[in-house]
Amino acid sequence: MLNKKNALAITVGAICAAASGAGFASALDRSGQSIAPFLKPGNYAEYGGSFLNPKVDGKDKNGTDTGNVANSYNFVGGAIKFQPTEKFSFGFIYDEPFGASAEYHGANAFTANPRDVVLSGLPIVTGPSVVSNGQLAAYGLNAGITGDTDVEVRTKSLSALVGFQPTENWNLYAGGVYQEIKGEVSLRGSTYSAFNGYDLSIPSKRDWGWLAGIAYQKPEIALQVSLTYRSEIDYDINANESMPLVTALGANRAQLAGLIQQLVLAGRLPAATGQALAGTLGSLGGLSGGTTSITTPQSVNLDFQTGIMADTVLFGNVRWVQWSKFAVRPAQFGQLAEAVGPLIGKPDGFNLVDYSKDQWSANLGLGRKLTETVSGSFSVGWDGGAGNPVTTLGPTDGYWNVGVGLRYSPTPKIDLSAGVKYFWLGDATAETGAHSYAGEFKDNSAMAVGVKMGLHF
Repeated sequence: MLNKKNALAITVGAICAAASGAGFASALDRSGQSIAPFLKPGNYAEYGGSFLNPKVDGKDKNGTDTGNVANSYNFVGGAIKFQPTEKFSFGFIYDEPFGASAEYHGANAFTANPRDVVLSGLPIVTGPSVVSNGQLAAYGLNAGITGDTDVEVRTKSLSALVGFQPTENWNLYAGGVYQEIKGEVSLRGSTYSAFNGYDLSIPSKRDWGWLAGIAYQKPEIALQVSLTYRSEIDYDINANESMPLVTALGANRAQLAGLIQQLVLAGRLPAATGQALAGTLGSLGGLSGGTTSITTPQSVNLDFQTGIMADTVLFGNVRWVQWSKFAVRPAQFGQLAEAVGPLIGKPDGFNLVDYSKDQWSANLGLGRKLTETVSGSFSVGWDGGAGNPVTTLGPTDGYWNVGVGLRYSPTPKIDLSAGVKYFWLGDATAETGAHSYAGEFKDNSAMAVGVKMGLHF
């Protein structure tokens, strides 16, 4: 049986090691939104960071290699918790819960080329006109589109918590969450058809949410179980959008209408399709700005640990995130999607990003005290993904991982932790917002490392 002193020592070591190196999950999930620092005994503070180096490559819709599309990134987290009385505690937790970082390089269907076709089946390209054997092979819009597809999204979150401990075993806690979001998205290449050249800039925007939870602990056997709910957070954003192809299509509307009519008369284009295309071109002049709504998802975390033998604990986590209701449809993007949607069987348009199912993930591990000042842990993790096919802006579907960690306590008040995790990323079929096929991404992986310092005061 563990005594209270050893149980608390193992608890700190196991959980710190398990948290280190987290950072790759389904959809936009990154930090895992742990409240573990708030459940530490007494007054406590911690600060740490993680670095993730992923390898995500595949082939585009034409079978061309994409190269590594996932950027390395890092994020930090910190917390401080005060226990002024036996019954009440309060504290703050800072983390960076959601994000994305990807960029396509090279010559493939995700990078701009002046011969990119604008609308499938039509001889219209983004660059100069193409002439073959003295004949016009493709009408050029001269839209001046260059560059590659990339996305960078970051969030920052500050949670303020208040806890009430009616007995030494129970802890009821709740609080407010102040969260910031910002991001950049660029779509390039023939994969995106009429959206080739689209740019979205989301300026920094902040809003409020909330959390609530309950925890039970029995320190003499290192038992601790907590259940935490976090709410959605809604943003209404005046995003900046740029769609050079819309401008170019509008400027060449008369010439394109004549080209479509010629194709219909020559029997190269069905009359109904020609009529639909003409209607789409006619609707492009009415696109305007507007508010973009983004809602980061609600989630539930179940965390647990228990002593199983002297100096050894079993720990784990189960997390649910409601990505199935997450969707981003910027104002002008949505208007263009509704204009071209009837051409591809989507009369109501489509989103820039959405997911088809909720994320479930789990981690299970063992922590053991190795010496009076050193403890270690080993963990296994699984993430079921947020649906496959996936967006081209994050082309992986869940993962398996293994992790190891160490904690060194030079004094009873200081904990220094480090951990590393290796991820086997799930194979995925990528598709655009219109749910059209974009490519295959297989046999990918990631390595994450993290460090953390904790102080009991």
